[in-house]
Amino acid sequence: QVQLVESGGGSVQVGGSLRLSCAASENISVINTMGWHRQAPGKERESITSVTTGGTTYYAASVRGRFTISRDDAKNAVYLQMNNLKPEDAGVYYCSAARGLSRAPFSWGQGTQVTVSA
Repeated sequence: QVQLVESGGGSVQVGGSLRLSCAASENISVINTMGWHRQAPGKERESITSVTTGGTTYYAASVRGRFTISRDDAKNAVYLQMNNLKPEDAGVYYCSAARGLSRAPFSWGQGTQVTVSA
């Protein structure tokens, strides 16, 4: 099973930007969907964005227009560019691998913390 390791989290001010990275232990070109999920304090984990091998993307309404997901299959990596960050974007961000956009992930990273301060 593919192992996923996130990096790039940290503290940023409102309106700032962060770029998260997810490094996979195996070839991700055979993994249909790579995604990012977020878990805010006291809330359930939610899917915020995904990208398929064909380039189809999904964005939750809360991040659409501010976040951009990308995947580099040659590097076995997935990225999340986050711009214009808001306090409600704070939480632990998890990278995931799934067999389809509507499929539950079969592998998760350990998460990386994002803090957004005023």
